[in-house]
Amino acid sequence: MQVDQTPQHISWDQAGQTHTAQWHGPANSQPTSLVLADDTLSADKAYKLLQSGVGLLWRGDFHNGRQLLLALGRRLDKKPRVKTPKANSSAASTDTSAAAREAFTRHRNEQARRHNLLSRVLLQFEPDYSLALRRAPNAQQALAEAWGAPNGQAHITSFKDLQGMIGAHEWRKKGVDVPFLGARIHPHYAVYSPLRGEYIDLIAKTPLPPKASELAFDIGTGSGVIAAVLAKRGVQRVVATDLEPRAIACATDNMQRLGLAKRVEVLAADMFPPQRAALVVCNPPWLPTPVTTAIERAVYDPGSAMLRGFLGGLAERLSAEGEGWLIMSDLAEHLGLRTRDELQGWIADAGLRVVKRHDTRPTHPKSKDPTDPLFVARSQEVTSLWRLTHALQSAA
Repeated sequence: MQVDQTPQHISWDQAGQTHTAQWHGPANSQPTSLVLADDTLSADKAYKLLQSGVGLLWRGDFHNGRQLLLALGRRLDKKPRVKTPKANSSAASTDTSAAAREAFTRHRNEQARRHNLLSRVLLQFEPDYSLALRRAPNAQQALAEAWGAPNGQAHITSFKDLQGMIGAHEWRKKGVDVPFLGARIHPHYAVYSPLRGEYIDLIAKTPLPPKASELAFDIGTGSGVIAAVLAKRGVQRVVATDLEPRAIACATDNMQRLGLAKRVEVLAADMFPPQRAALVVCNPPWLPTPVTTAIERAVYDPGSAMLRGFLGGLAERLSAEGEGWLIMSDLAEHLGLRTRDELQGWIADAGLRVVKRHDTRPTHPKSKDPTDPLFVARSQEVTSLWRLTHALQSAA
């Protein structure tokens, strides 16, 4: 069955009839053809079809489809892997940066290959987001949160994306515990979840600059967790900005849940509000790497665009004695993606200077897992809060 690759829609012939559904996924990831697949399809044959670029539109038992994905994943895992050197090995000490950069590139390529192949196992949803398969879960609420209200069309997405939407729905229901707040933050689909608590601890403990209790900015607010922490610390007014509509909705929802809606204004803006503040905080994505999906924008900052944009505009938005707090991991430096000299050069070029830097070590499991492909870099990672102010301002 040949596929009509009209943007955002996919069509196929079945039993002499043409069917059309809304496509959810990058336009360039649409398969060139579709094959109807069910429980009779072996994993080996499915693997060969997927490798040829064919998409499998699953018509079998839902749980059997999930088992097929696992079997396909095991076949992908059979390819030989390059052993990752331990942090104290001679290979790591000889040229850590080059080795880590190579490991990161290999890891990203493998992730992309795996994602592209497994994302060709597809599911068709009815106009009300129901899934007409035996033993299929009720994922209508999860899909509505990710896609918006039903629009009267059938929909097609990958099995993997469905699993991601269900997972995001569960996180949204459960929330992420933030001990400093004594409450939970509820991340929405495609909004970065504050699972790494070390940067929140830095924001909670670093001394506030003078007059910061009057007004602070949270640039690129995401879930709104930083704005909430600032309000919890006594800042009377916080303006939290973001460009992503999902983030605006998520932060607004969390401020209402926490009873902070009157003190935290969530604003759709490109970086900065128009006024000045005594404290401007930004936690940009930490890795300057191209993105392949919209969800990756929460993790990757291509060309360090957001980082450089924040630094370049910060001086104009800081009050005379104000501070900008830049929350950054140095993982990019250990991966050979950016140097410390580059970062410090951008700070100086923006008319800023470093007042002080507060450091902490990550506590997430990958930083202690020697089997992780990026263990060498992760084992050395430090997360920092850079306190920045006007370059001409005298040191405190």
